[in-house]
Amino acid sequence: MQLLGLEPWRAAELLAGSPAYLRDVLQYFQRQDPQFPLQLDSLYPIVNERSGEAGTAKGAYFHQDLWAARKIFERRPARHVDIGSRIDGFISHLLVFMPVELVDIRELDCNVAGMVFVRDDATTLSRFDANSLDSLSTLHAVEHFGLGRYGDAIDPDAWRKAMAALARVLAPGGRLYFSVPIGRERVIFNSHRVFAPRTVLDGLAPLRLVSFSAVDDSGDFLPTADLDQFANAHGSVGLFELTK
Repeated sequence: MQLLGLEPWRAAELLAGSPAYLRDVLQYFQRQDPQFPLQLDSLYPIVNERSGEAGTAKGAYFHQDLWAARKIFERRPARHVDIGSRIDGFISHLLVFMPVELVDIRELDCNVAGMVFVRDDATTLSRFDANSLDSLSTLHAVEHFGLGRYGDAIDPDAWRKAMAALARVLAPGGRLYFSVPIGRERVIFNSHRVFAPRTVLDGLAPLRLVSFSAVDDSGDFLPTADLDQFANAHGSVGLFELTK
């Protein structure tokens, strides 16, 4: 166990938690199970989980994944296509009850039942015909397009092109589930953009808004939200359900 090389906050955390940790080491050593003997070279102190809640039910990814998965579960479309959403979160939710076609510009070596990978550029979605998709999602993805973060070409207009492509491929009467950071509009290069809520609606025209929810700056979920209340947010997340 060594403190060298640790970030200052981690070193301070370990030092503060050391008395309780050493007490626990001594108690375990005195009463240890011979099947799991305590070895000094196996010490791995975790000292920041003694207090607080059992887990978290806050934050953008937690709420957005549930929001979209519940809506898709209610509609039970015959086919669902997702562009760039988190595989070990939202996509895994969907795979519990339906197959998913996953689109990304990067390669993916996958062997998961129900998941089909399609390599395509989301700014064109050239593999998909106009008006062909009844159920479509992209969560926390479009804000990254064109910034080079994921090996894509630098293109300041990539977000506009992607929104136009989404509007093109959505079928009449279909649903698009879309999320991006919202608030004071800016680019944080090369991480992401933050969009004014009405920029999203303009970019996705002629799609119509069905519902708008949000995760605010505190990480709390607002199932029914007002677009204009988030125009000056720091980095909330807008959850847009749209149709054609």
